Amino acid sequence: MTPDDPLLEQLAVAVAAAPEATALRLHYARVLAERGRRDEAVDQIRVAIMQDPANLEAVALHADLQQGHGDASRTDTADDERGFDWRDAEAQLSDVIPPRFTEAGDGRSHDVSDERLRFSDVAGMDATKERIDASFLAPLRHPELRAFLGKKLRGGLLLYGPPGCGKTYLARAVAGEMGAGFLSVSISDVLAGRFANDHVRNVQEAFATARRRAPCVLFIDELDALGARRSQQMGGLRVLVNQLLEELDGVASRGDDELFALAATNHPWDVDPAFTRPGRLDQSVFVPPPDLAAREAILRSSLSERPIERIDVRALAAATEGFSGADLVRVCEAASEQVLMEIVRTGVRRMIGMADLSAAVRAARPSIGAWLDAARNVVTFANGDGRYDELASWLASRPRR
Repeated sequence: MTPDDPLLEQLAVAVAAAPEATALRLHYARVLAERGRRDEAVDQIRVAIMQDPANLEAVALHADLQQGHGDASRTDTADDERGFDWRDAEAQLSDVIPPRFTEAGDGRSHDVSDERLRFSDVAGMDATKERIDASFLAPLRHPELRAFLGKKLRGGLLLYGPPGCGKTYLARAVAGEMGAGFLSVSISDVLAGRFANDHVRNVQEAFATARRRAPCVLFIDELDALGARRSQQMGGLRVLVNQLLEELDGVASRGDDELFALAATNHPWDVDPAFTRPGRLDQSVFVPPPDLAAREAILRSSLSERPIERIDVRALAAATEGFSGADLVRVCEAASEQVLMEIVRTGVRRMIGMADLSAAVRAARPSIGAWLDAARNVVTFANGDGRYDELASWLASRPRR
């Protein structure tokens, strides 16, 4: 670096002091390119891409420099106008980031299960199942009434509530009630791959697979992670949210009565409001922690393959009010661990007893405390339109501890 270029010297020092600041590194690369130091600029851009593979600006700038365009400072390029060539960019970056696939994918990596779980297999939670039935399933069961009333099947269902309380299990039961296949899409499925266009393609392939396997329920898990408010996102994630919204619009506009969109979230207040507009995920159902009957069923299931004796499951269920399904499983595991350690210490084998499980319950704390605090704040300060009335009613009926 020449001593007569103080700007480059200052930028180099700044980048060295804050190596994770991708925007600063890209600015440094642009200045290098403007000074004719193309190779150094490309090196900086490659570092930025390795730090943030979804950064569209970095990928486009790298492609621009590789194609020999001299003016790297421009923001509106001809490529933007005619559509960015992602395949070409991926080929140019193959020495930095390996390709995601060795051959073109056809979307068949998505696993669609023929769901046989029904509401009758879900213990307790009667109010929640009735709400889902009335708001979502009833129109499906009465096509003659739909025809009479001129009602078309539009929109999807959003299940929300504290973590570990059976939203995915209920979604599978909904698919079973409909006699439809079930395709679950999580954040790890969508964000597989290094480039933003990979993420968009993953979403497109998931919906295309669901259409090929219709009737099918496409279930989007952790919607708050995938569909967070666009005002809080940048770059590739905003593109991903827009693609999800476009696909949901496609479900509504195609008039296809055999593809259904369901989603689940722990934090509906963090989901972009565009997802809950009419024709998208416009039906919302609150899924509370398991009630007494559901807790008893979860405990029985978790204990079914453990060596137990004289266990009063109903008493345990009564003592675990406010516990999530995951909390209940953890109680059973904690009791098993304690008995295991005792056997190792004493060399005397014995069964898991009621005292062991009761001690595990006393030592445990419900995991949904932080969620409850956030939910109360939302109901108090952000329920002006009544969208969380169901949640508010449940919170009002729950004694505060």
